[in-house]
Amino acid sequence: MRQEEIWDADAADSYDTPGTGMFAPDVLGPTVETLAELAGGGPALEFAVGTGRVAVPLAAKGVAVTGIELSRPMVEQLRTKADEETIPVVLGDMAGATAPGAGSFQLVYLVFNAISVLQTQPEQVECFRNAARHLAPGGRFVIELWVPEVHKLPPDKKAVVYQSGPGHISLDTYDTLAQHVVSHHFDFDEGKRTAKLFQSPHRYIWPSELDLMAQLAGFELESRHADWQRGRFTADSGSHVSVYRLPVGEYRALAGAAAS
Repeated sequence: MRQEEIWDADAADSYDTPGTGMFAPDVLGPTVETLAELAGGGPALEFAVGTGRVAVPLAAKGVAVTGIELSRPMVEQLRTKADEETIPVVLGDMAGATAPGAGSFQLVYLVFNAISVLQTQPEQVECFRNAARHLAPGGRFVIELWVPEVHKLPPDKKAVVYQSGPGHISLDTYDTLAQHVVSHHFDFDEGKRTAKLFQSPHRYIWPSELDLMAQLAGFELESRHADWQRGRFTADSGSHVSVYRLPVGEYRALAGAAAS
């Protein structure tokens, strides 16, 4: 299934959960604060801007935010919160679309595992290269991404339950050969024996592989933490926030030539 078909009007209408989940203040607040700091007063570009979960509060802090988004329904939801002048959005694939001001952004960022929706390694590498094309010298590319949980797979099984609660259960099914995972989200109607299912396919990426993709695009790893509060990243961390930076001067020119 294509991403445009997954992120349709139904998905866009139910995406926002104000005040809870990934919209909870203790989740969203540190994300916005850290990104505003990394932007350093310069313009920022969000790949897969979605409904504006991060872009809207980041713009409210005075950061000039532009977005790239593949799903028109998601952008329509964003437009209920911010107009085109406040947060310009380019409809297109984050691996190839070009936003106005390319080459002048101080920050490009991808949050909440968004890079993994690109289904092949070459597409993910092109995403890094597209970020590099949009950044000014010394600019940063920030990625929030989960660490694959294949170690939790039971023997001879392909599924892991990663979240459960009243009325909801989520599980991932893995294809370890192709490095693919499909997330299955089941929401149950209270008092009924029916459930609503939402599925999203991903290509998971190990941190070391992500670093190699960055090198191919001319980036250097600046920092990696376990979360937006800058907790220490360890072998037990379930996710990471990785900050890559474009070098300046002659080295950047050589790295860019090697990536082209």
